[in-house]
Amino acid sequence: MRIRGLSLFISSLMVTFFAATMIAHAEEGAHAEAAKVPNAAAVEQTATTVCAACHGADGNGVITLNPKLAGQHSDYLAKQLHDFKAGKRANAVMAGMVANLSDDDIKGLANYFAKQTPTLGKAKSNGAGSLGEKIFRGGIAATNVPACAACHGANGEGLPKRFPRLSGQHADYTAQQLKIFRTTERANAPMMQVIATKMTDAEMQAVADYIQGLR
Repeated sequence: MRIRGLSLFISSLMVTFFAATMIAHAEEGAHAEAAKVPNAAAVEQTATTVCAACHGADGNGVITLNPKLAGQHSDYLAKQLHDFKAGKRANAVMAGMVANLSDDDIKGLANYFAKQTPTLGKAKSNGAGSLGEKIFRGGIAATNVPACAACHGANGEGLPKRFPRLSGQHADYTAQQLKIFRTTERANAPMMQVIATKMTDAEMQAVADYIQGLR
């Protein structure tokens, strides 16, 4: 009886130890996962102080040569930040800004700006029936330029993980990016480099103006 009682006691201890070990491992895993989640307060502080100088605290900056970030797809934003950091997208200012960002920092900032509400823009002269609209919706047949809408959507909403949202983007910024795609200064989107080489300055400006008014 004593031997049987001792065996039961030992078995009970083993079960208790096993359960405690499993709980400990689960808690360690939870802590590890929590550590991977960017600190929301820290991310917002970075966004509303450092990023805000050029892009606005809510991603709707008023400096038209800098992009609006509000409402942009988080995957696209994260890719651009990684490309700046890796030197795949050349920009001396942004390279310095992202140099010390961790992968979690980048993810947090991308998610923060993706959740912001973009402000609506207005085209200056390229509305319905304009050259800008024709390029955006139908491309330029004479030079084999595809319609912007084919990849970026009928309303410029883009496609997560593949193509950025364009709707309401500053015309000055869009036109500038098309030009540096053409000169290959921006080299992190080969498809856009090919397209931009087939466009004139006037065509770039027209479609950029139309995009600014998309909603």
